[in-house]
Amino acid sequence: MKTTPSLRAIAAAVCVLAMPLSVQAQASLPASAAATAAKPATAALKRYELQTNIVDGKMVFIDAKGQVNPVLAAKVGDTVELVLKSGEGAEHDLLIPELNVASAKFSANSGSTTVRFKVTRAGTFTYYCSIPGHRQIGMEGKLEVSGTSLAETAAPKAASESSQAAALALYTPAPSPMRGPDPSAVNVAANPASVPTAIGARAPQTLKYRMETVELPGKLDDGTSFTYWTFNRQVPGPMLRAKVGDTVELTLFNAKDSKMIHSIDLHAVTGGHGGGQHTQVAPGQEKTVTFKALNPGLFVYHCATPLVPQHIAAGMYGMILVEPEGGLSKVDREYYVMQGEMYTGRPHGAPVHQEANLEKMANELPDYYVFNGEVGALSKTHKLQAKVGETVRIYFGVGGPNKISSFHIIGEIFDKVYSEGSISSPKHDVQTTLVAPGGATIVELKVQHPGSYLLVDHALSRAGKGAVGVLEVTGEPVPGVYHAGAHQ
Repeated sequence: MKTTPSLRAIAAAVCVLAMPLSVQAQASLPASAAATAAKPATAALKRYELQTNIVDGKMVFIDAKGQVNPVLAAKVGDTVELVLKSGEGAEHDLLIPELNVASAKFSANSGSTTVRFKVTRAGTFTYYCSIPGHRQIGMEGKLEVSGTSLAETAAPKAASESSQAAALALYTPAPSPMRGPDPSAVNVAANPASVPTAIGARAPQTLKYRMETVELPGKLDDGTSFTYWTFNRQVPGPMLRAKVGDTVELTLFNAKDSKMIHSIDLHAVTGGHGGGQHTQVAPGQEKTVTFKALNPGLFVYHCATPLVPQHIAAGMYGMILVEPEGGLSKVDREYYVMQGEMYTGRPHGAPVHQEANLEKMANELPDYYVFNGEVGALSKTHKLQAKVGETVRIYFGVGGPNKISSFHIIGEIFDKVYSEGSISSPKHDVQTTLVAPGGATIVELKVQHPGSYLLVDHALSRAGKGAVGVLEVTGEPVPGVYHAGAHQ
């Protein structure tokens, strides 16, 4: 009797027969075709030229075809060569942290730089500039890598770990070696007496101002220097003065040897981010904005280039006074004072050239509080002066970038305070006035007794970090106002 094989037996037989057939078929392939099947695609050199520039107010990378923040393409095994050049002249770099790629810093002064690396992982990776704030304002693009990751490549970082590293890069500059104070450091403290002449009653006019942004080493304290970023080589920048109804044409020029892009945002301006939108100025270039002075008051201006707090903390702030119709009341003396805080890599008073510490800045932990940019600016470099019987007006503002000031003069009372820089409704008989970062006030006092009066932030621990100034009053005392000892 003939036995019919089961379906399972037939299937097993087919598999057994197929095995030698497939081996035989592979063996019969031409040698070149077999080699092609076994060998991966030949690795290539992918070369890209990227130039930095400012487009529509944003910092970007541009390729040879003019594409903004182009998508770069490569395959696993390729070698990528990036030729990097600063088109607008400022200092930049390029990082791809997930691939351990980091270029040297490059600028107009240094010329182009080249970075080469072999791609061993597939995926989409972000390239960006790590100079603080530059990524935030647009300097990032994508590198797309196709293929299969090489076996020896380490596993990719978790998404949370990568984003954490990227966020840290925004606030953590490359470590810099400690060095002594810069022997070329100069005094950057603005003279508080450099107040523009009062305008008073007149018809509206067109005023033209030109300011220059300059990066330079300055004397932060005795035996301590710091690289300041300034308007017109001083901290605060020059005081501007206009009248309600005036048209102001402001040109901002960025010094050719600057490493950074700078700008200006004036709180007195309506529109265009206060001017910051249209004054992102590269080294060696200039831009102009025109605005109408619509509101009277005392207003702060500052740099508005990311990281904005870094630019402010380095000294880029000042004030503009817009007088009301008819002007302000006449006084004997006017002074211009601004408070700021500074975040440094070494402790307060270290005899070194201080570098900015952006981690302290992010955590709002200043090492210095200063009036007019440096320790001793209003006690050693300059002093406010008056005579008994004179009325003194102080235009006081806070550049910040973070801390409120409790402005007070030890031994005096403010006869008038124009809170928050508003001229319309002064307060009277004020001991201490609060001034917000990015805010201002005007105080007036009639001095009636000779002596040295201390300008302080009444958060008095800050006096030990530099926030002290002196108003020196001379003359004969007004009888009965004050004397040492018992009543006579």
